Amino acid sequence: MLGSMLMLGFRGTELAPDDPFLAAVRAGKVGHVLLFDRDLPSGGERNIRSPEQLRRLTAALRAAAPGPMFIAVDQEGGRVRRLKPQQGFMDLPSARSMGRGRPAATRALAARLGAELAGLGISVDLAPVADVDSNPDNPAIGKLGRSFSPDPGLTAQHALAFGQGLAQAGIIPALKHFPGQGGAQRDSHLGLTDISRCWDGGGDLLPYAEAFSQGWPGMVMVGHLFHAGLDPEHPATLSKMVVTGLLRQGLGWRGVVISDDMQMKAITGHYGLEQAMLLAVQAGVDILVFGNNLQWDPDLPEKAHATLRRLVDSGRISPERIRASWERIRALHAAYAR
Repeated sequence: MLGSMLMLGFRGTELAPDDPFLAAVRAGKVGHVLLFDRDLPSGGERNIRSPEQLRRLTAALRAAAPGPMFIAVDQEGGRVRRLKPQQGFMDLPSARSMGRGRPAATRALAARLGAELAGLGISVDLAPVADVDSNPDNPAIGKLGRSFSPDPGLTAQHALAFGQGLAQAGIIPALKHFPGQGGAQRDSHLGLTDISRCWDGGGDLLPYAEAFSQGWPGMVMVGHLFHAGLDPEHPATLSKMVVTGLLRQGLGWRGVVISDDMQMKAITGHYGLEQAMLLAVQAGVDILVFGNNLQWDPDLPEKAHATLRRLVDSGRISPERIRASWERIRALHAAYAR
């Protein structure tokens, strides 16, 4: 159950039977994995070389997993895609480009993408971006063409269509970055992103409200976004007021909540590993993501699992809280099991 709350990145396009990361998966310490094409610290390749190689890698991971495993990738399209055409994968346009067309075309494109991902052994696409393009100079969203539209209604339509297209092909989508960072002026990879002045509840929450009303078929990713009016102390990922209060109780989301990468500077610059994990779980996050790519730590699988275990053993996190996440994760996995 503890391992199922952890999604980690790792190094290698192949995993030998005695690989330490594979051993952590086999032991149930790492429940889910996140794939990257590039290894940022070294500048070399990471997990993705070709369709054939990727199928072997995902098969090895799945064979080692003792429980329900999600194998995830960021495949939004345009500038943010780990599977690139030059490696033999389909060409996927940016969200901004898709947003200029009809939602039906976005749904069809996502269904094609979903079929490709399913054939590669990938089960989760950490997309679509539901951020409204309210600031074209936003370094993390607007400048990269990651938003469907400056119009909240159109963003909602295309995000829902993208998610439905993926789900139609058996791939779990992740709506991100709650509660909305389209208007932000900073990138949370580099530091805390304060959306207190630019956030518009009516517009920024509309894609989520619409998706939930239509039976959103995936998970929701919470961003490392600070809003003094929503929580004067912590960013959204670590905020019970935002995750349990606004997302679950306010908007009625009952499914899986996944964090953005817990190694982003917005978190590591202000919190230690144990405190960040404690706050995120207390907030209501079900799966904590550690890409292990912004900085590399070969011992992170053991450290993360041991930290979570210690938080439960010390009574700071209750077994009931862990079980609640386990039930949500298991239900989502079962809904897509073939």
